[in-house]
Amino acid sequence: MKSKKEMIRIIRTKEDEILLDTTGKKNGRGAYICPDPECLKKAVKNKGLERSFKQAVPAEVYETLKEEMEKL
Repeated sequence: MKSKKEMIRIIRTKEDEILLDTTGKKNGRGAYICPDPECLKKAVKNKGLERSFKQAVPAEVYETLKEEMEKL
């Protein structure tokens, strides 16, 4: 377990858009993931984000999240 400050927040907006929230202050339903790309791979494999957001997450969204995480 890590503190929220050590993790990256991923949000689902009212428009069902899934985004990376680096500030931690954007509106929307949030899920936290560690900044390691391995954590994202594990979340994809275990469908962690689908469970958190209670909806299917398209593969393109995972690719976008992966690219944004690499920039950090």
